[in-house]
Amino acid sequence: MSESKAMILGVAGTALTPNEKAFFEAEQPWGFIVFARNLVERQQITDLVASLRETVGGRNAPVLIDQEGGRVQRIREPIAPRYPSAAALGDIYRQDRERGLRAAWLMSRLHAFDLLKLGINVDCLPVLDVPVEGASNVIGDRAYGTDPETVAAMGAAAAQGLLSGGVLPVMKHVPGHGRGMADSHHELPVVTATLEDLEAHDFVPFRRMADALMAMSAHIVFTAIDPERPATTSPKVIQEIIRGSIGFNGLLMSDDVSMNALKGTIGERARAIATGGCDVVLHCNGVMEEMRAVAAEVGPLAGASLERARAVEAALERSEPADEAVIRAEFDEMGAAA
Repeated sequence: MSESKAMILGVAGTALTPNEKAFFEAEQPWGFIVFARNLVERQQITDLVASLRETVGGRNAPVLIDQEGGRVQRIREPIAPRYPSAAALGDIYRQDRERGLRAAWLMSRLHAFDLLKLGINVDCLPVLDVPVEGASNVIGDRAYGTDPETVAAMGAAAAQGLLSGGVLPVMKHVPGHGRGMADSHHELPVVTATLEDLEAHDFVPFRRMADALMAMSAHIVFTAIDPERPATTSPKVIQEIIRGSIGFNGLLMSDDVSMNALKGTIGERARAIATGGCDVVLHCNGVMEEMRAVAAEVGPLAGASLERARAVEAALERSEPADEAVIRAEFDEMGAAA
């Protein structure tokens, strides 16, 4: 079997085309990501996920999804119930700390039940960003709160719920998207806060979860650290802050390479991500021409990146037994508004 390339790729539709199948077989991406456009009904999703893994030799490749709850929930009714936002769970936490932590754990445990039945084994959750006044609504109610302690505690509980159910969490968006005054899907946010303020506020939840196996980068410029490059492509941010100050040594994947916060062609962006220090390049939209450009710039996983990827693979789908109906009933009793 060929070595896996340091990339996670999307797919255009609800089933693999012959072109996609041949491309994935030739290029051997390490993992895949699915979105609402790919998900119609239970059997179709299961078949799609299985066919993705078949293209990489049948190995248990990571298949990712953004299943947060609230407005970012790719699998919806009737396949999965409508879950509340992180902010709604944060409201419970502010009224009763233990009840809030339990709610975060329960919802993630339910996500794991929903996802693993379909073969999806990585959830891009928790959002550990701490929004500030006036920030872009791209994070907004996806955050558990506006103070680092709430976000750190709730994020850790959410991650543990996923892990208990055999689904791996991805903490995002390291080292923090909460001060972004622009939506990085459309333009590049520039944060001018001092390093001291960032250390005391934005970095706190990520430092608390530094032993996580996976994290996703932020397409944000931090002028106090590297005024030229967004965190995703900045060796300085990645080495000094993410690996250094925060202490994260797990697998660092980029946010989507096709987001307009990044400049240059798709190939140039992929090269900048790979050389900047991210372990894996993420490409989401399933556009074949763009995926070919990414594949041309990304090499096989090697060295520390390969070790981190193997640690992720070794941890996939290790679940603890639990009664889904009991957990669902307990969560429903919490009464968090969806």
